[in-house]
Amino acid sequence: MDAKYRFGAFILVFLIMAGWEVFNPRRKVNPDRVHRWPVNLGLMVLSSVLVRITVGGIVYKCATIAAVKDFGLLNWFDITGITGALLTLIILDFVIYGQHVVSHKIPLIWKLHQVHHTDLVYDTTTGVRFHPLEIFFSLIVKMITVFIIGADPVAVIIFEVILNICAVFNHGNVKIPLAVEEQLRKILVTPDMHRVHHSIYRDETDSNYGFSISIWDRLCGTYTDQPRDGHLKMEIGLPYAREAEEGKFQNILMLPFRSLK
Repeated sequence: MDAKYRFGAFILVFLIMAGWEVFNPRRKVNPDRVHRWPVNLGLMVLSSVLVRITVGGIVYKCATIAAVKDFGLLNWFDITGITGALLTLIILDFVIYGQHVVSHKIPLIWKLHQVHHTDLVYDTTTGVRFHPLEIFFSLIVKMITVFIIGADPVAVIIFEVILNICAVFNHGNVKIPLAVEEQLRKILVTPDMHRVHHSIYRDETDSNYGFSISIWDRLCGTYTDQPRDGHLKMEIGLPYAREAEEGKFQNILMLPFRSLK
């Protein structure tokens, strides 16, 4: 059931963002959709198929097991209903923020996560450009979290939908009026805020880790307001891996196993 909602939300938001990028882009760059999109969308399809045929719906199943067995912190303290659902959303959101930070700090995990950062153009498909092994790593993190907190099952589905929507939205090459964007980023991670995270400069790449709400970066001291070169002139990608991005699906898939950094 959760896969159906996630897929529906993804398709809807993806079409909106793709159209927005065409008619009102933030950066006037060549999106190279012919070469990039098959790679980025191909990674998403491969990951989705592998998850589906192996551990499909596993995070939701973990939440239902925890609920039936009365396991986890929220169940032990009898925090249910709307309060339990809200706490589930907040805790999962912070955990994914933490996972993202860890993905930049631990070399083994970074080898997987760098696939996301080797995209030389920043658009809505960048939001689904993840190596399948990183997707499985994220599933393990969410499974452990769900069991520990005794996550609300419905909130888990809602969270997965939010995760998909935000990934597509905050990677969009879309123009938002600056006054609106300035106010919006006080609460949400906007495309301008997250674009900084894809800068060629390591200090900027190691900032703005949030994917939905911007509070975690502000509270944890990982927030960068603007890229030093400005949004229109900043370079996207990893300097050491620019030659590794050859637009071929198999090259990107094998990138974590090559000797880069």
